[in-house]
Amino acid sequence: MSLENVRLSQPARDRLIRLKRTTGITQWNVLCRWALALSLKDPSTPLVKDIVTDSNVEMTWKTFAGQHGDIYLALLKQRCVIDGEEPTDENVAKALTVHLHRGIGYLGGHKELTVIEGLVGSVAA
Repeated sequence: MSLENVRLSQPARDRLIRLKRTTGITQWNVLCRWALALSLKDPSTPLVKDIVTDSNVEMTWKTFAGQHGDIYLALLKQRCVIDGEEPTDENVAKALTVHLHRGIGYLGGHKELTVIEGLVGSVAA
């Protein structure tokens, strides 16, 4: 597990396809960034489970994080420390996968987050 490539599970892919239709956001990486931010904003620890990243959606870390890769990496390392984990490459990669998938669940599970206005409002909340 590494940060070189970001992969999604099939259920996460399916949820993002629906979100792409309802939000009008056409890029996987943009929706995934929103999802990560929403999950990291939640102070609770995600339910630790093995996530099978078996879909055909894969992007490089650079594509996922864009010009703010250092910020996303710092946030993930900080979250590892907060959750009592050493911020090793493996733990950071696992935190990314777990938080990304939890965030995708949040995006698809709340009606107000399926429109642009809801996404923007979620940041201010």
